[in-house]
Amino acid sequence: MSSKEYRSKPLYIISSLVENKPGVLFRITNLFRARSFNIESITVGITEKPDLSRMTITTRIDEPILDQLVKQLRKLIDIVEVEVLDVNNTVYRELALIKIRAKDFTNRNEIINFANVFRANILDIGKESVTVEVIGTPDKIDAFKNLIIQYDIVEMARTGVSALQRGE
Repeated sequence: MSSKEYRSKPLYIISSLVENKPGVLFRITNLFRARSFNIESITVGITEKPDLSRMTITTRIDEPILDQLVKQLRKLIDIVEVEVLDVNNTVYRELALIKIRAKDFTNRNEIINFANVFRANILDIGKESVTVEVIGTPDKIDAFKNLIIQYDIVEMARTGVSALQRGE
């Protein structure tokens, strides 16, 4: 499947409550690997209950395959709950740290101005680079990246999506 075909598939956010113990992440990612499903992003962190972690996985697959995947996830022993979040009724964010080459004053100021427009934070200004923190939806981070790519991205790290359903 080409990158363009993959990107044309809808983005799904799968939220799972899992037991907070060794091997859980491996079992879940192995399920994806065994069926040749790509994980676009994955985040895992402890919840308000110390014995549970919330795992948020984003993927682009067809809906019938998604239904099958969710059923298979629910069968895993360490999974407490699995739900596919409605992206229109979900609060979701990602964090990106981007180090951008900025050898002169003009480039540095342009990068800082772009960061301000995107409500990003300047974390570090060096002699030849600026490091920016961007928080938002993956689309917002992609838009910022596409805007500043002309300056040469030295390094980039993205956290993956964290998400919660709105309301109750």
